[in-house]
Amino acid sequence: MAKKVLGSFKLQLKAGEATMAPPVGPAFGQRGLNGMEFVKQFNGKTAKQQGTIFPVVVTFFSDKTFTFIIKSPPAAVLLKQAAGIKAGSKESNKVKVGKVSTKQIEDIIEIKKEDLNAFDKSKAISMIAGTARSMGLVVEG
Repeated sequence: MAKKVLGSFKLQLKAGEATMAPPVGPAFGQRGLNGMEFVKQFNGKTAKQQGTIFPVVVTFFSDKTFTFIIKSPPAAVLLKQAAGIKAGSKESNKVKVGKVSTKQIEDIIEIKKEDLNAFDKSKAISMIAGTARSMGLVVEG
């Protein structure tokens, strides 16, 4: 007999650095789930990408078990890494804070291809380039 799905929730966590502190502890505690088991599994799976932020979708079942899916990092996080900046521009239409090349955007698309809702490469490039421009980055090429 299949387990009954009670629900799901999303978290954004740094790879290899999850702890029972918020947001993990409260999210798991209020549902009666074993948060420490999640922390061990998540940190084990993401140890090599230490510090990168990953969205996680946790699905929990009636028998208090759970599964989780680790998504690709947000485009903004990958663009900041590619441009070597700490934060985007507060006035992206006036103040430019860095540059990214089309090659770097293509590399980001390779990382995110499972989570993008674009069916061809040119549309995916357009999406990521738009995010870059809204962050105050200049897209070269």
